Amino acid sequence: MATPRLKDKYSKEIVPALKQKFNYKSVMQVPKIEKICINKGMGIAVTDKKLIDVAVEEITNITGQKAVATRSKKAISNFKLRENMPIGVRVTLRGDRMYEFMDRLMNIALPRVRDFRGVSAKGFDGHGNYTLGVKEQIIFPEISIDKVNKISGMDITFVTTAKTDEESYELLKELGMPFANKQSS
Repeated sequence: MATPRLKDKYSKEIVPALKQKFNYKSVMQVPKIEKICINKGMGIAVTDKKLIDVAVEEITNITGQKAVATRSKKAISNFKLRENMPIGVRVTLRGDRMYEFMDRLMNIALPRVRDFRGVSAKGFDGHGNYTLGVKEQIIFPEISIDKVNKISGMDITFVTTAKTDEESYELLKELGMPFANKQSS
């Protein structure tokens, strides 16, 4: 199996560029993406259990890795929620699958968003991680619009080894993340 395009780009172009920009003494100081976590909250699944199975199948098709259902930790009577009920779906991608997913997200899925002007640069958490919300799962080509009965979104978190948001921003920008202009976001 060939190495993913983004992985090659990272090692050949991005590492030297970031090393020069931030004056790192060692290549090991250059930030990298550790993992991508995809989370889909399905609060409506309290009333219909089949929605969790559909969501697991959709996330598995999108990422190429089996997704797992997340369960509630405690009961909340106002939401008709019991302890240990399935209320969401998540998957964590690492290695080659992570780079493949990121490539498809940035080059195929995000440009399919209606009125797309770039992703917000405000999704950083202060520790170098970036979270992006997607409103519709149908932007991914793996999802057939005919089979979707409920449009739902998901959160995609990029966990990096960067110490600051600025380093993380530069890393993701170099990898090709289509950030909106700083002043308009």
